Amino acid sequence: MLSKPVDKPAHNHLTGQNDGLISLVHRRNRMKQILIIGAGRSSSALIKYLCEHASENDWHVNVADRDESMAIERCEGLTNNTALSFDALDPASRKKHLPGMSLIISMLPARFHLDVVKDCMELGINVITPSYVTKEIKELEGIAKEKGLLVLNEMGLDPGIDHMSAMKIINELKDKGAKLTSFKSFTGGLVAPESDDNPWNYKFTWNPRNVVLAGQGGASQFIRKGRYKYIPYHRLFSRVEQMRIGDYGLFEGYANRDSLKYREVYGLEGIPTIYRGTLRRAGFSEAWDVFVQLGLTDDTYTLEDSADMTYRDFINSYLRYETTKRTEGKLAEFLNLDFDGEVMNKLRWLGIFEEKTIGLKNATPAQILQQLLESKWSLKPEDKDMIAMYHHFEYELDGKAHGLSSSMISIGHDPIYTGMARTVGLPIAVAAKMMLQGKLDITGVHLPIIPEIYEPILKELEEVGIVFVEEED
Repeated sequence: MLSKPVDKPAHNHLTGQNDGLISLVHRRNRMKQILIIGAGRSSSALIKYLCEHASENDWHVNVADRDESMAIERCEGLTNNTALSFDALDPASRKKHLPGMSLIISMLPARFHLDVVKDCMELGINVITPSYVTKEIKELEGIAKEKGLLVLNEMGLDPGIDHMSAMKIINELKDKGAKLTSFKSFTGGLVAPESDDNPWNYKFTWNPRNVVLAGQGGASQFIRKGRYKYIPYHRLFSRVEQMRIGDYGLFEGYANRDSLKYREVYGLEGIPTIYRGTLRRAGFSEAWDVFVQLGLTDDTYTLEDSADMTYRDFINSYLRYETTKRTEGKLAEFLNLDFDGEVMNKLRWLGIFEEKTIGLKNATPAQILQQLLESKWSLKPEDKDMIAMYHHFEYELDGKAHGLSSSMISIGHDPIYTGMARTVGLPIAVAAKMMLQGKLDITGVHLPIIPEIYEPILKELEEVGIVFVEEED
């Protein structure tokens, strides 16, 4: 997130003949300018791709971040780029840096895209975001069409690759005359098998705070065999779907907040079953549910004495007052857990019963839990992450019922070009290339659910190893 007002000299990495600064500046002025706002972990593959394709396409890639060192780090070793530092949340700073750009890619947190998109509409610049399209951005459809501009949203992993891979199959089935009766879709950022060394079979590949708060904010809703279903937050992790993905074993998925809106997005208004969820390894949700039932994922109030508490005190403060039983025993009894079972072993490994001081002043329960999890679930320098995606379709064709699964596993290359960074960044990068090359003849506010967007992107993703495997039931 960019929030500190700064305007510092740019760091340039320009290629070309050593014929002086003036010639370099003139050459840059002839190039199509790309501005990437936000140089976080998910931007690495995006930046690398665009820089590597810049010379042949006469582009220049500008990378901006609040933290100048992050922008410089993302550009290190690459050419045709400039690292910038400015306040993207300040209208004056945006108006200073956006003019003259051919394309803006906003990698800011989702809540900050709207102002960037509005500025792009005013300045006549196409824009891409990886985040869910909001009602406010959708309302800019008329302006975008009037000005001949394209606002492309939901271009990352989930949302993004999930849309594209699902729509490819949905449209293929419809073209055959099939009637879809069920669609289920799950995505998860996990740890690669070779780096999986803890009993939770999980490490952070995304924002830890988002993991702790996942599922809050209302009941999850979906439809199954024509019946609407709702799962309130306190029951979310006790109702999971299980599935096997290729040779990678057993996974489980818990419901996303709102699956129903995708009936319209995917053109499946009358489908009896639609369900979207988040993937974890089997057994994760049962153990995570302990934190939900205790109230440890609550971020709405602070604990008075949190700094001096131990983690054992923290857990004990949510259990009944009982001087003759240890914390472990009270917890197992409260949630009807096997004292020597798998869930309790996961909790012990995590360290929630340790006499270790928390040290966070006026912390919320969720902040305390997050601190503990980060100490245990962070990727080591040599670790690799894994992205898993799984779709399952049921359909009727020629009077017969059929089932089809489509799955994708992507292992990260290294700590910089992680599976998460590649699956979030590369779809955006390919879409950016298509837009700059004039290969997307559409205007308005769009998602990647039409063939002219998803077909070439999925094809290029296959070339870099992001491949879907389809299997008939």
